[in-house]
Amino acid sequence: MAHAKPKLHNAMWPGLVGKEDGTDHPPISLQRMLELTVAAEVNGQTFDGVDCFLFHPHTDPDASDDDLKRIADEVAGHGLKIGSLVAPVWPGTVGDSAMGDDEQQARFLKAVETSCRIAKVWNDHGVRSYGLIRIDSAEFGVERWRQDPATNTARIADTFRKAGHIAADHGERLAMEGEICWAGMHSWKDVLNLLEAVDMPETVGFQADLAHSYLYLMGYNAPEHALVSPDHTDEAFWAAYQTMTDALRPWTLDFHVAQNDGQVHGSGTHEKTGKHCPADDPNGKLDIARCAGYWLEGAAERGIEHICWDGCMFPNATLEDGHTWNTILDVMLQVRDAHGWA
Repeated sequence: MAHAKPKLHNAMWPGLVGKEDGTDHPPISLQRMLELTVAAEVNGQTFDGVDCFLFHPHTDPDASDDDLKRIADEVAGHGLKIGSLVAPVWPGTVGDSAMGDDEQQARFLKAVETSCRIAKVWNDHGVRSYGLIRIDSAEFGVERWRQDPATNTARIADTFRKAGHIAADHGERLAMEGEICWAGMHSWKDVLNLLEAVDMPETVGFQADLAHSYLYLMGYNAPEHALVSPDHTDEAFWAAYQTMTDALRPWTLDFHVAQNDGQVHGSGTHEKTGKHCPADDPNGKLDIARCAGYWLEGAAERGIEHICWDGCMFPNATLEDGHTWNTILDVMLQVRDAHGWA
């Protein structure tokens, strides 16, 4: 059965994350990522839109309204919409650690304010009418967090709560992406504790990524929260998956389709995270369509209007291969066929 929603988006940040000038994997321009996106087609179906990373070289966070409108014109000219936006919350971009001192917190909040300003320009343009703003703790690694987990989680929650008020004032919502590399968000239980501490379920929620959340089950960076062993059976996997998704699904406001081979992976300056694999990777551990159903139950009621593929840290040759995007689009269509809505 064909469904109108969720809309299917491709992520633009795989052209940037883990890429470095002067290496075999330099950044891929926004223009080229858009070309690769619109070239994909499966049985007459194409991508509906893209999710964008709000930092150089794709988007100057200090760009003028006119420059931002030019980006919007380019995206719309390809017949695409813009959905969720990745806020530049990390040190070295606009922001800084959400767990840091007052100056660091202020930089984090500035990154959220900047993202809301860009979102408004694109909303007013008409190229964006759904999606939210993605954040994380911007505290890479868990060592410093472990020195005082209660105090540090409370500090991140305070930053996120203030960010939530900024977002709400602009008519936006925030979603924290659960990923094992971000302090206070590095396990399914710790990110649940953080969400409950923030306590703004209508404004600050969770972004589930199939690749990253698989490693939540394994307990990387938090063995005490592991739900399965590395040699788990299928029966054990699905029982654990139910436990994790039952806990986090009510908070889930944004969703990334992805594949994972069970490895921890990183490249460039982005180390120790879930390894995203091609949709048809023979070593992939996930039944993508079935796993997606656990997260998408009740998605429409939570205001989800689109889903996005995340191919973070794919080699450039993989990203430049049209087969990659056709295979991804095919899997996303399977997800929508199985779990979509009118």
